[in-house]
Amino acid sequence: MEKLNLPQYPIKLKEEGGVKYIFDSIRKKYLVLLPEEWVRQNFIQYLINDKNYAASLIAIEKGLKLNELQKRADIVIYNNQAQPIVLVECKAPKVKINQEVFEQVARYNMVFKVPYLVVTNGIEHYCAKVDFQKNSFEFLEEIPDYSEL
Repeated sequence: MEKLNLPQYPIKLKEEGGVKYIFDSIRKKYLVLLPEEWVRQNFIQYLINDKNYAASLIAIEKGLKLNELQKRADIVIYNNQAQPIVLVECKAPKVKINQEVFEQVARYNMVFKVPYLVVTNGIEHYCAKVDFQKNSFEFLEEIPDYSEL
């Protein structure tokens, strides 16, 4: 898989019948190794190992209903009161992070109403803090440590 702009972690990989799999440490199962999944699993390790997010407060592919359509948020992070506080959208490394990607995560946030939005393709990572009073957001220099949320 492609080298990402993240520290390297000891992620479990395996191959069966010519298909490569990656271990999801949150859901405790192997998943088909697709480029987006490679980004998601590495980013989860970054959040846990470098930004001090508790694995127990991370949900993967959290379902939501948006305009009568079933969607899934890639990563939702909760606080200790079980309230969602960060929404992460992961894309494959070859997918450009553009306005369309931000609009997708912003639409999902109409349901979750979290104060932090993150988008990553494993190469570029962007984090924005939402100001619900002003109906705006500001980009942050870096993804906050869990204790800063």
